[in-house]
Amino acid sequence: MESESLVKFVRDVYQTKDFIPLHAPTFSANEKAYVAETIESTFVSSVGKFVDEFEHKVESFTASPRAVATMNGTAALHGALYMAGVKHGDLVITQALTFVATCNALYHMGAEPIFVDVSSVSLGLCPKAVAQYLDENAELTESGCVHKTTKQRIKAVVPMHTFGHPVELDELISVCNKWQLVLVEDAAESLGSFYKGRHTGTLGDFGALSFNGNKIITTGGGGMILCSSEETGAKTKYITTTAKVPHPYEFFHDEPGFNYRMPNINAALGCAQMESLPTFLEKKRELAKQYQVFFEGSDFQFVVEPEYGQSNYWLNAIVCPDAESRNKMLEQTNQKGVMTRPIWKLMHRLPMFKGALRGDLTHSESIEKCLINLPSSPVSL
Repeated sequence: MESESLVKFVRDVYQTKDFIPLHAPTFSANEKAYVAETIESTFVSSVGKFVDEFEHKVESFTASPRAVATMNGTAALHGALYMAGVKHGDLVITQALTFVATCNALYHMGAEPIFVDVSSVSLGLCPKAVAQYLDENAELTESGCVHKTTKQRIKAVVPMHTFGHPVELDELISVCNKWQLVLVEDAAESLGSFYKGRHTGTLGDFGALSFNGNKIITTGGGGMILCSSEETGAKTKYITTTAKVPHPYEFFHDEPGFNYRMPNINAALGCAQMESLPTFLEKKRELAKQYQVFFEGSDFQFVVEPEYGQSNYWLNAIVCPDAESRNKMLEQTNQKGVMTRPIWKLMHRLPMFKGALRGDLTHSESIEKCLINLPSSPVSL
């Protein structure tokens, strides 16, 4: 397949000769009205009606017992890991094939990642690889799961739902139960994705969403912690709002907390975006179908949702035959004003994580060499 045919296809889909980005925000509902209302109210910071309303909208859509809004997705993941009991010196199993924010949250907690391979089914953390790594390198003690060599506690497992495709959660939950590990879902990319009918981020002990400008809906910057119970949700809200004890006028904080609150002005944008989310999902899934048909019979494999789940197709992706064809496609499409991108560098290739423990990463390395992301903004089809 030549890049010219892909460029023509994408331009026909988006009906433009202008530059086509990878994923742009779409504003078509009450965004201006709600943001203007916030400005007029003067409650643009962490207090205001739209924060509560946005949390309730996300709870309703995801069927999460409690959702807690934060200033960005990394803050959401940091708060979720803190609430999950991850502490300085702990080890956390995650995937090397992820965006750096997953590991940054661990780094700033003083925890360390263990990198395990991803699944060919989901491009997310592989439960078989996790089970194998633990069987070979871990043991259960009175203090929990411990790494045989380093003697550090292995506390949690953090799968990331890559490009919105749900990981194999039942199998991961089974492994976590066996080894007494907490499951924290990095669902930053998967708002609108479902695993066997349940929304991603709601099957683990905690989940973290992102509303960055390139996500399926945006609050400009923002995130959300999905909690498995009302009780943990209340505690999470408390911790992420500086652990301030309620009082009419006194300032008293009874434990260290985070100032991770989402501003009301951002939540206003999110409330309007939630009104359009079902439409965005419909359009993105239709776009994915068109890409799938386009690539049928070619040497480029379009990444489809797993049979057990429903993906939001946040970023459409293809796996190229080899690294050479990937590099050629990237160069030519970008030269012609159609934005395509390689997947992230594997985390153990970055200087701050090069010394991290890891298992066999054969599949992750293969994907890193050959995958390309395609323009994925929702369009009128």
